[in-house]
Amino acid sequence: MYRYDAHDQTLVNERVEQFRDQMARYLAGRLSEEEFLPLRVQNGLYVQRYAPMLRIAIPYGMLAAYQLRKLGDLARDYDRGYGHFTTRTNLQLNWPKLETVPDMLAELASVQMHAIQTSGNDIRNTTTDQFAGVAEDEEVDPRPWCELIRQWSTFHPEFAYLPRKFKIAVTGAEEDRAAIQVHDVGLRLWRDGDGEVRVKVLAGGGLGRTPMIGEVVREDLPWQHLLTYLEALVRVYNQFGRRDNKFKARIKILVKALGIEEFRRRVDEEWAHLKEGPQTLTRESVERVAAHFVDPERRPVAEEAIARVEALRGENRAFGRFMTNNVQGHKVPGYKAVTLSLKRHGHSPGDVTAEQMHQVADLADEFSFGELRVTHEQNLVLSDVPMDRLEELWQRLEALGMANPTVGTLADLICCPGGDYCALANAKSIPVAQAIQERFEDLDFLYDLGPLDLNISGCMNACGHHHVGHIGILGVDKKGEEWYQVSLGGAQGNAASLGKILGPSFSRDAVPDVIDTLLKVYVGERHDGETFLDTYRRIGLKPFKERVYA
Repeated sequence: MYRYDAHDQTLVNERVEQFRDQMARYLAGRLSEEEFLPLRVQNGLYVQRYAPMLRIAIPYGMLAAYQLRKLGDLARDYDRGYGHFTTRTNLQLNWPKLETVPDMLAELASVQMHAIQTSGNDIRNTTTDQFAGVAEDEEVDPRPWCELIRQWSTFHPEFAYLPRKFKIAVTGAEEDRAAIQVHDVGLRLWRDGDGEVRVKVLAGGGLGRTPMIGEVVREDLPWQHLLTYLEALVRVYNQFGRRDNKFKARIKILVKALGIEEFRRRVDEEWAHLKEGPQTLTRESVERVAAHFVDPERRPVAEEAIARVEALRGENRAFGRFMTNNVQGHKVPGYKAVTLSLKRHGHSPGDVTAEQMHQVADLADEFSFGELRVTHEQNLVLSDVPMDRLEELWQRLEALGMANPTVGTLADLICCPGGDYCALANAKSIPVAQAIQERFEDLDFLYDLGPLDLNISGCMNACGHHHVGHIGILGVDKKGEEWYQVSLGGAQGNAASLGKILGPSFSRDAVPDVIDTLLKVYVGERHDGETFLDTYRRIGLKPFKERVYA
């Protein structure tokens, strides 16, 4: 993974000291709330419902073991002993003391981490496929390109105060696991007949108050022009995006208003001033970054050992379930990527304790070359596990409560912090998630349902990505009371779609019964081999609605 050079480290260290001075002036009353606001948000510091919250950047979801240990240290020493992994692969600490944040940032800088641009109207943390670099269906490793985008976008002087926040996602695989169609900009890396990297550029996707699927701006951008074209695209947004209404300020509104042809024309017009300029990428510049993402020295795994694992899979039902749901194929024979579930009953989805962070860091060192990944679904991944050590890893994860064999099922739901923490939320998300997990905990039932994405957001900002859940739940406010709106048919991936609202909202207590009824309709209507999404797309919303509101 990428390691800072002297320039990177100096830049981050200087930012820490700048913010330390800004914090001191604010606490002394020499900076007003209004003056301090833009300074703190560009350093990842929010003021939530009950306390400050620090959002720490995890660029494109990659962590070294020593960095995860440091996150555990911060949660233990400065917070309440746990952190929350988000759908943007960042980590949030929900209870730091305001005056300690500069010290926390200094500790992050000591392990090449920061909280820069994790909030504010700027270019946020770029995300990608959690299996980048090891996926069997990968055409282009997106990690070097994500790093190039990170370097280009961090502290970009022209884009520090955009009309609204700006999010980029990148994939280089046949199956889009980065949800590029619902980002401000989505990038699909592919290779032409000569093996050269090309880029499909989408713009205008996004969730929130006005969800939209992105449209193709350019089908086959040569790799050399990735940064100059992005520069042109964001310049058009910065110039023409609305600033009079924050609810209409995202790039999706601009693309919709102009139409994709006019938006493309304006980008090309701006690009004409930048193309072949100093930000044009060279093979040398790409290779310099790509050198940080070389394959580890993987030892061969004997065929006999692989056969023993497959035999154990059939003999041990619990291990077999873990293998089926939590273990992903790998480009190298004899290796697997393993997902560690952060969806335990009685705990908030995505939460992990300081002790668990330290223990998972040890597992990363021992089983996966000292690296791990954070997923969009709020889980963790060990990306390089030899098959002859899978049983041992499974046993260790069982002891940690992270071997739940439910990845990809209804129990692997996505959930934002909601009204328990967030000042923007209309309703609580966590109790709804916990109630659903308790109601549908039978593994045989979950496996019979097949793949099913259930996403929960506490407000229209859609941090839980409810619009792209096969079943989406949105917290709404009705005369000061918490209610929940249900949508069906959303999906991320290659065939992305936005869910349709089922009908009037429900009380919190009614939500598990509503989900139960929806599942009964699916089970009764499905054809052999159909998933929930397949059935919904075949029969539509009406049969579900009729049963729920009967």
